[in-house]
Amino acid sequence: MSLLSSILVGIVALEHVYILILEMFLWTTPRAIRTFGTSKELAEVTKSLAANQGLYNGFLAAGLVWGLCYPDAVVGRKIQLFFVICVVVAAVYGAMTANKSILLKQGLPAILALISLSAL
Repeated sequence: MSLLSSILVGIVALEHVYILILEMFLWTTPRAIRTFGTSKELAEVTKSLAANQGLYNGFLAAGLVWGLCYPDAVVGRKIQLFFVICVVVAAVYGAMTANKSILLKQGLPAILALISLSAL
């Protein structure tokens, strides 16, 4: 496993932990409202939906960390590939349905990690 791949996968995992925190715990705060472009009223009504999304982002982060920590490097790389591809697919879907900037903010780090993992 290359150091660069591990760093890129780690960045993607950290990003998804951050999104988990924003969506599950900080959804109605000014920071999350600004980040996701919602209003206070919309944030209040969609709080449980956002928490659900946050949980899924947490699963993505957990899978990436699992892949990084897996004792067999070959299996760990396959786990990382699976979860990085999941992030790329989610970013493409999010860009098509919610906000095009998702492709840059979430997709680009995952695409770079995918390229790095594929080069091994």
